[in-house]
Amino acid sequence: MIIKSATYVTSSSKINQCPPPDRPEYAFIGRSNVGKSSLLNMLVNMKKLAKISGTPGKTQTINHFLINEEWYLVDLPGYGYARVSQKMRDHWNRLIMSYIRERENLISLFVLIDSRHEPIASDLEFMEKMALGGVPFARVFTKADKAGEREVGKNKAVHDKTMLATWESLPPTFITSASKGNGRDEILDYISKTMIFFKKDNSLRH
Repeated sequence: MIIKSATYVTSSSKINQCPPPDRPEYAFIGRSNVGKSSLLNMLVNMKKLAKISGTPGKTQTINHFLINEEWYLVDLPGYGYARVSQKMRDHWNRLIMSYIRERENLISLFVLIDSRHEPIASDLEFMEKMALGGVPFARVFTKADKAGEREVGKNKAVHDKTMLATWESLPPTFITSASKGNGRDEILDYISKTMIFFKKDNSLRH
């Protein structure tokens, strides 16, 4: 897939503020400070599509971007640690789950995981919740350039083994580096191939 255009559409603090579900949609989520903004900017080959911050919890709304005039890229608030009140974290959690469960044109959710670490409980718990809810998702290991190939391989192997202890199979998985562009073509190819699951008059998750 060649990215010809990427345009900011809107930021929503409630699910009913999101754009009409008239195009296939792909959302990105992960723990705070997992490198989500850098990854999104790398995918669309733009430096400032998503705002990058060293402060966890920067993304606080559901942010829609229209790509190539044909599909939505969605930047979701992170889960896990953030320097905000419990009330705000609870609000984000309700907003995220409401979006994931109710957004009928959501084709797939990309769950970002820091490749520098072995499995973290909040990541595993979130993915299990998605699986139990029937939400299609893929794993995206980020910051591979900062960890090194050997460490990434080791951490991914532990991650796979941990999941396969209770899962029948693993979700689609991508290894990425925002600075080097690794994983970009693979993710965009995955998006291109799965758009067929969107039906304009009767949106359907696969």
